[in-house]
Amino acid sequence: MGERFMVVVGYASAELLDIACVTTGLAMANGIGDPAVPYRASVACPGGGPIVCGSGLTLMGQQSLERLVGPLDTLIVSGGVGFEQAAADARLVGHVRRLAAESRRVASVCTGAGVLAAAGLLDGRRATTHWRFADRLAARHPRVRVDPAPIYIRDEHVYTAAGITSALDLTLAFIEEDHGPELARQVARDLVTYLQRPGNQAQMSVFTAAPPPRDDLVRELVAHITAHPDHDLGTVALAARAGVTPRHLTRLFTEHVGLAPARFVRRARTEAAAQLLASTTLPMAGVAARCGFGSAEALRQAFVGRYGIPPSRYRAALRPRTPR
Repeated sequence: MGERFMVVVGYASAELLDIACVTTGLAMANGIGDPAVPYRASVACPGGGPIVCGSGLTLMGQQSLERLVGPLDTLIVSGGVGFEQAAADARLVGHVRRLAAESRRVASVCTGAGVLAAAGLLDGRRATTHWRFADRLAARHPRVRVDPAPIYIRDEHVYTAAGITSALDLTLAFIEEDHGPELARQVARDLVTYLQRPGNQAQMSVFTAAPPPRDDLVRELVAHITAHPDHDLGTVALAARAGVTPRHLTRLFTEHVGLAPARFVRRARTEAAAQLLASTTLPMAGVAARCGFGSAEALRQAFVGRYGIPPSRYRAALRPRTPR
């Protein structure tokens, strides 16, 4: 193999950052590492001409999607505000399906998962997308097991990444897979980014939080819980604060938040711990105490349940490495 042919699919109103994170990361891998099997990245789009991205900037396509043939190393479909029109374009979807069959890896970034799903490439697979569009993807494609939490998911040879800059995490994962962790670290350092957040790290809750509940009572309690995770937040205590019965409180939370009070409290405490782990040097016991966990072990169990990794690994992944 003389090179790894990496094709990013764009279309009208695609997200430029989805595309640029991939192409820039691969170009830096070539420049920094001089790999024996370098990347050749190309943008393919309908007709091969210019596309106006969602930002209004115009990007010149390098390949005509209709004329492109394999084999390809990796096919990556970008997301963007134009994804619904792209997913509804039978010709575009057909060419994505055709090229996927000639690719070693297939991937999507952000809402590009909608195009892969329309092509049937996610059927029976676990996949992610931008948190804002996860419910829509699940409703339209019930055969896809949509998980809105991770930054990216690998299901055999098919990869799906979450929102926009998760394209960079995905690209770093490709570089590590193809050329080893050291080159991925070098690229991450030169991009001045964290060294590869784990793929199963949740999309940060500070950005993905749902809108405040419409119910005044639930909204006040949610604000209290998130502001005081170390307080007594048992269902009985919260019900007493709200002046309702625990049973009625559970009914309100289930209706307006989608979780029972105890489950919401556990999630809020775990998310608060994630923020402390990322922004402080508190020891685990200190983080646990400040977030209302009885012990560091209780924090660890909740953290693994929510994010899929121990809090120590989470903190280590977010810690910038000292350049050599």
